[in-house]
Amino acid sequence: MNKNNNNNNQRRGGRQEEPYRINHHIKVPEIRLVGENVVQGVYTVQQGIAFAKEQQLDLVEISPKAEPPVCKIIDYSKFKYEQKRKLKESKANAQKAVMKEIRFGPTTDDHDFEFKLNHAKNFLQEGSKVRAYVQFVGRAIVYKERGEKLLLNFAQKLEEVGKVEQMPVLEGKRMFIMINPKASAVSKKDKDEQREKEKIEKDKEEKEKIEQLKAMQEQGSETQNQTENTEMVENAEPEPKKLTAKEKQELNKLKKKNQANNSNEFDVNKI
Repeated sequence: MNKNNNNNNQRRGGRQEEPYRINHHIKVPEIRLVGENVVQGVYTVQQGIAFAKEQQLDLVEISPKAEPPVCKIIDYSKFKYEQKRKLKESKANAQKAVMKEIRFGPTTDDHDFEFKLNHAKNFLQEGSKVRAYVQFVGRAIVYKERGEKLLLNFAQKLEEVGKVEQMPVLEGKRMFIMINPKASAVSKKDKDEQREKEKIEKDKEEKEKIEQLKAMQEQGSETQNQTENTEMVENAEPEPKKLTAKEKQELNKLKKKNQANNSNEFDVNKI
């Protein structure tokens, strides 16, 4: 019985306040109505509620600080569900921060240190956290001050892209340091990548233009050659047509006749 009373009391007194005012809970004389299936404009609250009832929906105050407050006619239950889902997704995405680990030894040489430092810079610029640690094996724990110095130097060289979240701390045989990415470093990398993409696209466009110009020039030279060849063919004298046997006989007759005439003229002149 007491348990039921407690549940009832929780329902009455512990009821969560609605994040938005709806319908008759909107206590203003006028509202600005926006959204679909309505004529947008300024109306009284009563008019807004009447419009909502006609569509079997709710009048929801979505921007109470506006003058007048902005309301929308929507299904309030679905609206709340969507808002909760978006909030849940945003929290889940915030918790999905990637953690990258980098391991050192107390006697890590300069070359290995620089190599791992470059990896850490890339991780931070990608938006990932970096958890660097020095592993002490056996009696190497006596070099913990050397390990702390190494981690502090590591953090100092990452100042432009990262911010120390946790200073070096010894846990067992490992000394850790935590570094978070700087927003400016992440955005700078995004801008650099965007610039690189734009440069590649620009180079590609210029290359295509050059190839098009070359193709046009080649096509123009081919057309010119074709025109010249056509003109040469048109201007060339036609080859003499071969005579038939009959035409040859006629030609011989004419020659003999001309020869005879010429000889007669010669004889007359001689006389």
